[in-house]
Amino acid sequence: MAASRGVTESGAESPAETGRRLMRSARQATLATSQRDAEPWNEEGWPYPSLVLVATDYAGCPLLLISGLADHTRNLFADARAGLLFDGTAGLDEPLTGARLSVLGRMEVVEEPALLARYLARHPSAAAYAGFGDFRLWRMVPQRAHLVAGFGRIHWVEGSALLAEESVWRPLAEAADGIIAHMNEDHADALALYATVLMGAQPGEWRMSGIDPDGCDLTMGPVSIRLAFGRRIGTAEAARAELVRLVREARSALSPTATA
Repeated sequence: MAASRGVTESGAESPAETGRRLMRSARQATLATSQRDAEPWNEEGWPYPSLVLVATDYAGCPLLLISGLADHTRNLFADARAGLLFDGTAGLDEPLTGARLSVLGRMEVVEEPALLARYLARHPSAAAYAGFGDFRLWRMVPQRAHLVAGFGRIHWVEGSALLAEESVWRPLAEAADGIIAHMNEDHADALALYATVLMGAQPGEWRMSGIDPDGCDLTMGPVSIRLAFGRRIGTAEAARAELVRLVREARSALSPTATA
């Protein structure tokens, strides 16, 4: 189960902002590859869709942990081009009024322990097979994306517009472990406010499991919530300021006269 909060200080989102929010908040996506088996019935190149669990790196590129024994992985070794459909329509009475993003890009294997740790923080159950010899972490580098965000809101978005520049995400990535540990050890009350007041989630022992320039991930057992920031941040100082602002926002929602 996952939820996302897409409210920003500026109000209306741009197509790129909507697309980034969809990718960052998604826990699963549909992966489309070009089928490469040699069965007589199958001309090479048929589109092959499959369900995958996803996370994102600090820039915003999608991450997948997939087995080399799977058809879609064999397809990617033959042709690295792929598509990922991120569906933001869950729970809507009229799904076609919701947002969905089709991302086109090239897939690559990445051997970065920090990114694997980030993926496992989003999907703890994947730790059961992450060490198997046939599993590898893959990253998609987006080229273009097609956003449908309801009737009349249809846009092509350049892949670079979905991503944070390295000068933005690198300092935050270096500070992320410390920020997460500090919030979990010293600010459980703030995490509870984020989850219950800003996100409308059930009370409980909420923990921060990840942070990036666009928001942070909160978890309680199998439940995952995506809390979007009001602005893009890139340093520990900016993260602190935004997290404090969100606490004030939550307290104000509880009591308009409350102060930090």
